[in-house]
Amino acid sequence: MKNTETNMIPDTHETSKKHALITGASRGIGKAAAEIFAKSGYSLTLTCHNSINDLKSLAHALTAKYGVTCRPFQADMGNEEDVAAVFSVISSLDVLVNNAGISHIGLLTEMTAQQWHRIMAVNLDSCFYTCRAAIPLMLKTHKGSIVNVSSVWGIQGASMETAYSASKGGMNAFTKALAKELAPSNISVNALACGVIDTDMNACLSPEEREALREEIPADRFGLPEEAADLIFRISQSPSYMTGQIITLDGGWY
Repeated sequence: MKNTETNMIPDTHETSKKHALITGASRGIGKAAAEIFAKSGYSLTLTCHNSINDLKSLAHALTAKYGVTCRPFQADMGNEEDVAAVFSVISSLDVLVNNAGISHIGLLTEMTAQQWHRIMAVNLDSCFYTCRAAIPLMLKTHKGSIVNVSSVWGIQGASMETAYSASKGGMNAFTKALAKELAPSNISVNALACGVIDTDMNACLSPEEREALREEIPADRFGLPEEAADLIFRISQSPSYMTGQIITLDGGWY
């Protein structure tokens, strides 16, 4: 783990306050989700892999704006030891948002084994590590919500994105299976399968490619990170009877 931040902002949240862990929170959907949860009074543990300065700034801003505790960590969520270090300072947890993820565009035949394993580690192994650590904390209170941020490619599959599609398809199956396992414990597990959300992950697209993609979407636009974040929060607040669902947010694309 590189420069894990544990003492930048004091851990003053009371046990009576709700606590959420959001991975990949320095930008995009994760950052927008952090804002919504903070606004709703949650104390937060936020992680990122590379953009720790951005995450520190976000944590300070949310603390100042909403008066909640925000703890930023620089951690590779695809690394078992890093995830264990993050959870070592978490004593209670109400909501887990598995948002950390990376993409890879290219022919499968040109992909290295290292690139394949990296996609699987960040996008899928991370869910195993975080959920395994989060479940005992949620069992203490016999409640909790896990929201996995997936993709429509995990349902439909995408040419030139085989590894990414496979990792998100695995996340969807993981979600459905774990939901059945945890339903008796009043812990819900759902996934949000996003279409094209206007984040840095799509920065590799040229203006022409963006326009062509936009024209395929019935809503005639890309989704906003704030829209995805709002739905993540709504899912986390839903009755526990809603579990094992893969909820699509794609502007009518699929």
